[in-house]
This record gives sequence, structure tokens and C-alpha cells, in this order.
Amino acid sequence: MTRTTIKALLLSASILGYAGAASAEDVTLTIESWRNDDLAIWKDKLIPAFEAKHPGIKVVFSPMAPTEYNSAINAKLESGSAGDLITCRPFDASLDLYKKGYLADITKNAGMENFSDVAKSAWTTDDGAATFCVPMASVIHGFIYNKDAFDQLGITPPKTEDEFFAALEKIKADGNYIPMAMGTKDLWEAATMGYQNIGPNYWKGEEGRLALIKGEQKLTDAQWVEPYKTLAKWKPYLGDGFEAQTYPDSQNLFTLGRAAIYPAGSWEIGGFNTQAQFKMGAFPPPVKKDGDKCYISDHTDIAVGLNAKSAHAEQAKTFLTWVASPEFADLYANSLPGFFSLNKTAVKMQDPLAQEFVSWREKCSSTIRSTYQILSRGTPNLENETWVESANVINGTDTPEVAAEKLQKGLDSWYKPAK
Repeated sequence: MTRTTIKALLLSASILGYAGAASAEDVTLTIESWRNDDLAIWKDKLIPAFEAKHPGIKVVFSPMAPTEYNSAINAKLESGSAGDLITCRPFDASLDLYKKGYLADITKNAGMENFSDVAKSAWTTDDGAATFCVPMASVIHGFIYNKDAFDQLGITPPKTEDEFFAALEKIKADGNYIPMAMGTKDLWEAATMGYQNIGPNYWKGEEGRLALIKGEQKLTDAQWVEPYKTLAKWKPYLGDGFEAQTYPDSQNLFTLGRAAIYPAGSWEIGGFNTQAQFKMGAFPPPVKKDGDKCYISDHTDIAVGLNAKSAHAEQAKTFLTWVASPEFADLYANSLPGFFSLNKTAVKMQDPLAQEFVSWREKCSSTIRSTYQILSRGTPNLENETWVESANVINGTDTPEVAAEKLQKGLDSWYKPAK
């Protein structure tokens, strides 16, 4: 072997050694999540965008089955094997992780100023002192409609309740469409797409929700009973056999073009876009009378926090700051139409149906589902009981007043508002 060849080999070795040392300095962050449907979006869009601007930090998205997530993430955190970043479900499940010391307090992390108190409410302690996850997205409630059906019947999207019921009556009289696709068999559908959808216009969103938590209002008050009176009027427009109709049945009735209106959560947008062979539009929950202030359920759904025992806390905080940025907000919301950024910076949605939903934030006040914060920690669970009573009211087996009395009695049996 010649001296020149030896020198060349030594030089190659030193270059390889240097490259190896450089790559060894890279920190890899792991994100724990239940959103296995989003693996491609993280891998192909979100992570490359972050890594391009943050050399030295690599990110791996590591999802698991949604049904296994709560128990699995608890076990991983307890054993010390969890990733650096923990995707957070709203309210009590994540609050419990924080109370156990598994999630770090990130109240003062850069970027947290980009979120309102309502946006942070699902990942903030009861006293408001600490926030432990960066809000990523919410889902918005309203109504999706078949534009072709509306055009055929000369119906414009209703703004008031009178217009809403006039539209339902016109669709029913025509006979070509079920006026509205919603069943009561699965219970939660009646509450989530029914009561929690239209209710905020009655109890004035956050004003009523917070008053209920403080004990200043009761579920038997007029503003909490009235939405049930309106729901009871839906029954003639839900089609034959709605009592035995499941959630997938409702989705199919609408996307197959057999129903004209679908009481919706915005998470339906992606699926409906691929399944429906007709043009769709959306309208917010109609107000009582023209000119009334409107409220929408803009429900906090998903966030991400820092594993308090992460060996790479500083790099993880850098990632969380990026998640709190307008850049991430735009990328995430447009990758998953129907999951809307909670960032104060408005995101222009590329999907027209998603843009319609999110535009309601500009004219209506946002709130979250009334049962999710604090009020469903005891037994009976107010959220689950609201499912039952919403279905009962629509089915006609309970009056609105009886339903409200049952719910309030159940809540009173264990919940004592803080003074």
C-alpha cells in the first residue's frame, strides 16, 4: 500500500468520523399520540417543516391505537419509558397526568401567548395557575347541508330558528329527502350534535357554562331547558326508525344523498369530501331571532405537552414553541380539514367547507361543551347522563323539564361548587 493511499484512507476515516460525531450530536424527540390516522401527515409534512428550520433536532411521531392510549401512556410515564412529547386529550385525563407530575408546566414557554384562555382551558389547572399542553386544534359544531337539495327546493341556509323549521317542513313536504340525518340509538350523537350544538345560543356560551360550574345557574333554569324544547321539535324531521339509527347510519344517509341536513361536528369534513357525490355547504346553529348574538361550540380537542422527565427538555420546548406558531397552525389545519387551529392568528383554510366552519369565529363567540370541564368528574357522570336525556327528549320519553330535573339532581348528588 503506497503512502498516498494510506493518507487518503486516513483522510476518509477522519471525514467519516467527523460526520458520525456531527450526527451523534443530533437529538431525537419522540411524540406519543393516539392519532395513528395522522402518521403520514406528521411524517411527510409537519416534521420535515420543523427539521428544516431546526438542524440538530430530529422528531419521530410514534402513535398507538386510540382505545389503548390512555392506559398505555400512563404505564409508559410511570415506568419512565415514555417519549419526550405527550399528545394531550382534553380536560381530566391530561389534568391527572399533570397532577401526578408527568407533564411539565409550560405556562411561560414561548408561544403560549398565542392562545386565548378558552383555547387553553382544556389543559389548564382549575385555578388557572398552570397550563401543561400547547393547544393544537378544536372541532366546531354546526350543520352540513346538501347544496343540490337546497337548490332544488329553493331553500337558503337558515339564520333563525323559524327559518330552520320552515326549511325542515319544506324538505319533508317535498318527500325526496329525509329532512335531517340523526339517530338516537348511540345516545352521544343526540347530545353532541344536538344539545351541545344548539345549546350555546341559549346559555350564552362561556357565560352560562362558567355560571353552571360556579353554581350560579342550574340545569333547570330556562336557558338550559329551552334547547331541549327545541330538540323535541326535531323528532318529525329525523325520518322513520331514527330511534334505531346508529351514528354510521346517519353518516351514510347523508353522504348517499338521502338526507338534506346533517347536524355535524367539523371532523366529518374529510370523510364527507371523499364520500358525498354532491356539493355541500354549512351553516351555524340558528339564533332565536334575527340580530341575536350567536355562539358556537368550538370544542378544544387535542394538544401536546412536555414529559416532565424528558432528557431533552430544552429541545422539546423548542418544538412546542414551533407548535404554538402560526406556521404550524396553517400546516396542521390545512392537512386535517375540520380540525381547526386554536392559535389567535387566523388560518385561511384551503377546503371551502372547513373555511365556512372556521369563518363563524369572526361573528360568533366560541365556547366548549358544557359538560367537559369539572362537571363530569363524579358519579353520575354529567356528560354520559346528558347523552341519555338528550336521546330521551328527542324520542319523546322524557319532557325537557323532566330531563333537566334528572340532570340537575344527579349533579347535585356529588358536585358542590367552590365558593
